[in-house]
Amino acid sequence: MYLVSSIRNSDEWATRGGLEKTYWRLAPFVSSYKDFTVEACQWEEPYPPCVSTTTQNWRDQYDAWHLSNDQKIDHVGFSETSSFMMQRFSTLHNSSLSPWD
Repeated sequence: MYLVSSIRNSDEWATRGGLEKTYWRLAPFVSSYKDFTVEACQWEEPYPPCVSTTTQNWRDQYDAWHLSNDQKIDHVGFSETSSFMMQRFSTLHNSSLSPWD
């Protein structure tokens, strides 16, 4: 299982509030997380075993597994603007969940 993340809006958080410029030509960047834990489970058809119908956990909510129309538009826009990364790294990670389902 992989955990993949993106650097977005770095001018806000990674540059001391915009005091330092982000040089995107130096990408890709390496980032790390401090005190970060992941709560996840492996995807299996039709649903992962950790999903229940009780809706007691955040991962049991409908929105945890489906994108809104605005999120789908953002996803497409981000995919189009980040195509340079796809050209640089020809091997893509397999996504465990389609954002269109």
